Amino acid sequence: MIVWLLLAFVIVVLLLLWRAARTGGRLPVPGDTAPQFSLPDQDGKLRRDAEFRGRWLVLYFYPRDDTPGCAEQAARFRDAMAEIESFGAVVCGVSVDDSASHARFAAKFRLPFTLLADRDGNTAARYGSLRDLGVVRFARRNTFLVDPQGKVASVYAGVNPARNAQDVLADLKRLAAAA
Repeated sequence: MIVWLLLAFVIVVLLLLWRAARTGGRLPVPGDTAPQFSLPDQDGKLRRDAEFRGRWLVLYFYPRDDTPGCAEQAARFRDAMAEIESFGAVVCGVSVDDSASHARFAAKFRLPFTLLADRDGNTAARYGSLRDLGVVRFARRNTFLVDPQGKVASVYAGVNPARNAQDVLADLKRLAAAA
C-alpha cells in the first residue's frame, strides 16, 4: 500500500514538473514583434499594447503584488520614473493578480505607473513568462523593452529586482541615442 502511495506521489510530482516546464512558451527575442495584449489596469480600465505605440514601453512581469522582491522591483522603477520618462518611455508591470490587488499595491508603494492584471496568464504565456504549477501559477520575473514601433528591443530574463530598473535604463539610453 505504501509503495503504491509513494509511486502515485512521484507520478503527480513528475506531472507537475512536466507541466511547469512546458508552460510559459518561448521568450520573444530582440527584433520580434511584441505579443499583443489587452488587459485591465489597477483601475479596471482596459489597456492595449497599441496605445503605447510611438513610445518606448518597459513591460515587466513579476510574480505577486506586495511580496518583498516585487515591492523592491516596483520601487526601483518608481524611483527611476523621471529618467525613464525623459526618454519618452512608459512602464507597465504585469502579474496574474487582479486589479483590486494591483490598486492596493500601487497605493501602498505610490507607484506612478500602470499595473496590468493578467488573471488568466495568457499574456505572460505569450511572453514566455508564465510559471504554472497546477495548483498555483505566477509570472516569471522577466522584463521586455519594446521600441516605439512595437518590436522587442531588449529582453531581461530572470531579472534581479534590485538591478532591473537600472539595467533597463542603461539600455534605454543606449538604444534611444542610436535611434
